[in-house]
Amino acid sequence: MNSQFERFGLEPFIIKAINSLQFYKPTDIQERLIPSILKGESVIGQSQTGTGKTHAYLLPVINNIDPAKQEVQAVITAPTRELANQIYQEVLKVTQFYDGSEQITARCYVGGTDKQRTLEKLKVQPHIVVGTPGRILDLIKEQALHVYTSNSLVVDEADLMLDMGFINEVDQIAARMAEKLQILVFSATIPEKLKQFLRKYMDNPKYSHVAPNQVTVTSVEQILIPSRHRDKVQILHDILLKYNPYLAIVFTNTKVKADEVADSLIKKGLKVGRLHGDLSPRDRKKMMKQIKDLDFQYVVATDLAARGIDIEGVSHVINFEIPSDLDFYVHRVGRTARAGYSGIAATLYDPSDEDAIVKLEKMGITFKQQDLRNNEWVELGARDKRNKRKKQLNGLDIEAKKIVRKPSKVKPGYKKKMKNDMEQYKKRQRRINKRTK
Repeated sequence: MNSQFERFGLEPFIIKAINSLQFYKPTDIQERLIPSILKGESVIGQSQTGTGKTHAYLLPVINNIDPAKQEVQAVITAPTRELANQIYQEVLKVTQFYDGSEQITARCYVGGTDKQRTLEKLKVQPHIVVGTPGRILDLIKEQALHVYTSNSLVVDEADLMLDMGFINEVDQIAARMAEKLQILVFSATIPEKLKQFLRKYMDNPKYSHVAPNQVTVTSVEQILIPSRHRDKVQILHDILLKYNPYLAIVFTNTKVKADEVADSLIKKGLKVGRLHGDLSPRDRKKMMKQIKDLDFQYVVATDLAARGIDIEGVSHVINFEIPSDLDFYVHRVGRTARAGYSGIAATLYDPSDEDAIVKLEKMGITFKQQDLRNNEWVELGARDKRNKRKKQLNGLDIEAKKIVRKPSKVKPGYKKKMKNDMEQYKKRQRRINKRTK
């Protein structure tokens, strides 16, 4: 079967790599951006996780490398070590198929590694640099890494880069690169502060936006589970056992809550991993390896794990809490149903989450409502039934107010009397409605 990527005019070794990765049809964002990147144009790709954006830039960037020139030709920046390492591994999966006399070399530079050894190895410059902005800038300032030869810069997860305070380092890296610079920016959202950076370096870039509802609705079954003032950790424990997932990620909003939930589940006998910003670089690396080795069936994480980090085989995502920034809901759900597989995203919600759920529904997300009772799934009716009933009662209140009018001359206690009269009227109306039915 011929790959549909062939029509982009990619090098034969890239097509071999694509076949090895079992890609057949380009995703929406790949379809839109690969031709522009191949031509050396700057692009902005706005899309959620799981849309194939990494290969949307990797394939054309690697395709454009000239192995005969032993100099830096592309710099790829990522906000976290895990994401940088992940991108680097994807680069190696493609470059291994190059069969020319020269090699295409790539190196990954992140904090928490031996800087002296890195400096020694930089006597020969790699073609492709992948890493976190802080470490890349550090190596540039040491005059060990020569990025001035590179005319291609990738800024992945740009809005998270901004949130974590790294956009200034990216700015300094860009300022040291070739004057005619191709910048490839990929981001879930484009906040105003990020636009300032884009305007500084990008002149009329190609812009492509893949809408969130194209990402989450098709292959993920999205379920709402009401907490009903019960012990949420106990409900979580029960639904995890009932789902019996291949791998489930449980999301919380804070590091403190992640530890609290993980500790509670461990006390209940589950083997649980955790992934959040308070782990040391060494512990995070160890945890990622354990997760990939399937040492854990359940992982409790903060939104750090929802942005860009690719954990294979996630069959279930559980939102222990709805994120305050609803864009993160889409990132979380994007951890499952990757590469054409289906997945389940379950959200535990309290009455106070009603507004957030309504906003998610307006974003195009369709929920099923279920509950776990006596270890069996029970389909619940529409969530807005109670609201409809309230609206009916409100209508009755209005009618009662019309009937029970405020007296022209008020006396002490008239408000209480009016309220009693209205309640009596509503009781009579309810009895009449019942009889009519």
